[in-house]
Amino acid sequence: MSYDLMVFDPKAAPAGRPAFRAWYKRQTDWQRGYNYNDPNHCTPQLRAWFDDMVQSFPPLNGPFATHDFNDDFVADYSIGPLVIYMAFGWTLARPAYDKVFTLAQKHRVGFYDVSGDEGDGLIWTPPAA
Repeated sequence: MSYDLMVFDPKAAPAGRPAFRAWYKRQTDWQRGYNYNDPNHCTPQLRAWFDDMVQSFPPLNGPFATHDFNDDFVADYSIGPLVIYMAFGWTLARPAYDKVFTLAQKHRVGFYDVSGDEGDGLIWTPPAA
């Protein structure tokens, strides 16, 4: 089991928990034929978030994967056009949550604590500009 978080394009996600959860399930079915290790097909805000995030939590796989096999701060990223889903070791839950949420605020992307309270974790979207 892993500790999972997700950031998303707030303009694409529906409001309200039931509608959001249905949208989330469609986004994370991972059946669309994308290279889910490639950040080049996501939105510019998600890409900027990713570029910042990998400075602290490098990817386990893909073209930006770390070659430091002793790095405890790796994350497993799955990147779709509208979402970036991450899996962390449970020992990294607090620092991962803090970094993901801080960068979500900075880059004005949505944040979902997938592992929080059995899928009923925090869903946050940036306030209107």
